[in-house]
Amino acid sequence: MRIDGSGTLRAGCVLCPNPGPMTLDGTNTWVLRAPGSLGAVVVDPGPDDERHLERVARTVQEQGARIMAGLLTHRHPDHADGAPYLSELTGAPVHAVDPDVRVAGEGLRDGQRLTVEGLELGVVATPGHTDDSVCFLLEADGALLTGDTVLGHGTTVIDGDDGLAPYMRSLYRLRDLVEEHGVRALLPGHGPVLNAPAQALQHYIDHRESRLEQVREAVDAGASTVEEVAARVYPDVSEEIRFAALASVRAQIRYLATLGELPGGAGD
Repeated sequence: MRIDGSGTLRAGCVLCPNPGPMTLDGTNTWVLRAPGSLGAVVVDPGPDDERHLERVARTVQEQGARIMAGLLTHRHPDHADGAPYLSELTGAPVHAVDPDVRVAGEGLRDGQRLTVEGLELGVVATPGHTDDSVCFLLEADGALLTGDTVLGHGTTVIDGDDGLAPYMRSLYRLRDLVEEHGVRALLPGHGPVLNAPAQALQHYIDHRESRLEQVREAVDAGASTVEEVAARVYPDVSEEIRFAALASVRAQIRYLATLGELPGGAGD
């Protein structure tokens, strides 16, 4: 999706030029505006990239609108570090769960309804990727902005050893929400729009459950450290993203340990 000035879609994307192993094609900065409204909302301004942020502001200005607020799906730098400059450029506050990344803005809470110049969004807490992760339900477009909770392709990293249990609950919750609200598209923080939301979420759930089974099997086969488990579960991972595989294994081991499902045990 891109902003085309047609006034029929409330969501458009300005892609930040920060591609990489963890950011895919780059960070998707979403610009939301109710049809005919003069006010816009920016979700995830991206990294501290002045040219990108100026392009976001210019795109909105060229439509005869202005940015009224910024929102962050979570605190990671590739989503949040551009918040201060966005606020400086536009005078708009930036709201977030984490107070450390807010800029003259307020906190976000689960179930909160946000209304900006006719645009209505629902806040959905989805901890797991980070403990402050949220999604935004744009019900008028049948869309859900997922940040890094669900990516356009590939799977996300769990930030923290205790993150997998809440992440699985978040995935189950989003699967139910998609059905309940008739969501037709997931708008991720990286990668392309997903036009089959239920299938995408089920794929994420199946993938995580499959990885957990692989971890069980690795421990049963004698792996006793995170590194040994990772070598069995992620044998082809590149050195560049090996840290992410280790983080995922730590989270999976902790999750299975809390369930009492690791007869052989494993640790750092």
